[in-house]
Amino acid sequence: MASTPSITITRLDLQRLEQLLDDLDDFGPTAEALQAELDRAEVVGHDQIPAGVVTMNSRVHCREEGSGKDYHLTLVYPQDAGGEGKVSILAPVGAALLGLSVGQYIDWPAPGGKELKLTLLAVEYQPEAAGEYAR
Repeated sequence: MASTPSITITRLDLQRLEQLLDDLDDFGPTAEALQAELDRAEVVGHDQIPAGVVTMNSRVHCREEGSGKDYHLTLVYPQDAGGEGKVSILAPVGAALLGLSVGQYIDWPAPGGKELKLTLLAVEYQPEAAGEYAR
């Protein structure tokens, strides 16, 4: 990833994601990328996270700048991935979205080695902002 914007995550997400990584049988490149994101993140309490920051189970609206295509994605744990728009935290784009704030962008590796620029336009739903901390 060429750009690494500052990110903020909740203490609860950090604990759950570290446990997820500890439980993995195959610690591949995406798991390494997620660990690097966790290592550099600012960690705050679940009641201190701004509403415009991507946390686990957040639904986001983003745009791929090259094509102008919009995406509505929900960042989920691996066992919840697979439905329409549900992106696993262990997918490259999932690990890159975690902790982003509205207006920030990531370079998203696409098939064939091409990099796409994905800008976060909105956090449409964030569990913490909705008072739902158990997810």
